[in-house]
Amino acid sequence: MAAGRGHVGLLDKLWEWAKELQLKPEELKNDVWLSKEKFDQTAWHKAAEGGHVETLQKLWDWAKELQLNPEDLKYEVLLSKGKFDQTSWHQAASGGHGEILEKLWD
Repeated sequence: MAAGRGHVGLLDKLWEWAKELQLKPEELKNDVWLSKEKFDQTAWHKAAEGGHVETLQKLWDWAKELQLNPEDLKYEVLLSKGKFDQTSWHQAASGGHGEILEKLWD
């Protein structure tokens, strides 16, 4: 929800708490970063849908921090389908968020 509404400060706090609890890298990856909500959307989908560039950048920084491998990023993030079988690309395009599409491409 925080990602979909662009609440970067709250995301930072949640990330800080997860690390404070000493979650293992695999837990951070699977249960935080790649976690999906009831419509199979990740925080990545929600940020793209809401047009929140700063949030996408924060999520990307965390992916680098977690050292996610390119295959995880490709299939679990960029090509992952959520609500109505849409990727984050579809959601950004349907919302008219050109800046998000540029960020996804970069």
